[in-house]
Amino acid sequence: MKYFKILALVLSLGLFYGCGNYGFTGISLPAGTTTYQVNYFQNDAPLVEPGLDRTFTNALADLIQNQTSLQLVTSGGDITYEGEITEYRISPTTATADITAAQNRLTIGVRVRFFDKNNPDGDVNQTFSFFYDYPGNAQLVGAQKDAAISEILERITQDILNATLGKW
Repeated sequence: MKYFKILALVLSLGLFYGCGNYGFTGISLPAGTTTYQVNYFQNDAPLVEPGLDRTFTNALADLIQNQTSLQLVTSGGDITYEGEITEYRISPTTATADITAAQNRLTIGVRVRFFDKNNPDGDVNQTFSFFYDYPGNAQLVGAQKDAAISEILERITQDILNATLGKW
């Protein structure tokens, strides 16, 4: 019985040691990485939605804060996110028999550059985008527009986190 307890203890320690820098969120932080920086994402889309740049920048910073143990800094972070909003467009996706839009799609795209001081091989330069479909006879205004943008940014920021720190 004593050997069983020792074996169970050794296996448990091996399991925890093997987890290393991984957390329950699937985020892997390189050794020595304690801070992050999110630079302002300028809105360079042909169609500019006022405030989207600030909303996106804050959403990305908040997601990293909530899903990692990293500390947000304004400069000199161990990892840095920067880029620009490159797309904000509304386009019809399906048409009716009388040649009107049966469904419209709001698409937002963001170009992200990710730099890791402790692991330059992990740097990322990629575009992320997502969309929200809504009925063609509806206007995307007010609370519905805010909800659509929120849903899109939630997906984009999670995709960015997975591509940079989750390595998915």
